[in-house]
Amino acid sequence: MALLKHSKLILILPLFAFMAAHKFYVSVTQVTYSAEAEALQITSRIFIDDFENVLATRYGAALHLATREEAADADSYIEKYLQTKFVLRINGRETAYRFLGKRYDNDIVVCYLEVTEIPQGSIKSIEVQNEMLTDLYEEQKNIVHLLINDIRKSFVLVRENNKAMLNL
Repeated sequence: MALLKHSKLILILPLFAFMAAHKFYVSVTQVTYSAEAEALQITSRIFIDDFENVLATRYGAALHLATREEAADADSYIEKYLQTKFVLRINGRETAYRFLGKRYDNDIVVCYLEVTEIPQGSIKSIEVQNEMLTDLYEEQKNIVHLLINDIRKSFVLVRENNKAMLNL
């Protein structure tokens, strides 16, 4: 009887390994050129809890994003982090962007960035370096979608390979 109980336990135990929730570490960034606005419009979607964890670890800031207790200076920490972890190069030159703000969509923070005064046809190449959250989560994947002059390209960036390049 004891042997039967032990054998059932041995057969059932491996199933528990698959019952634990698997955590995904992913962000999605869309970089689109708007000929009408002569601007690069950038939207990044990041899980709120992961973003809070990295900001707390890096800056010691308890921001309480998407809550009534959200810190008044949350946007400045978000912008500071993005400026160090998200780099754009247009035609081989590092290009500054503006942080326009953020909004919340369920458990996601959506960040809006923009580069203005880019005449149509002036982009010959664009490089995106995205290291968001890779300093905290080794499994982090940053998906980047580029849509420039009707050319669409997507990349999956990881800690070891954090750059995407599109030549036009």
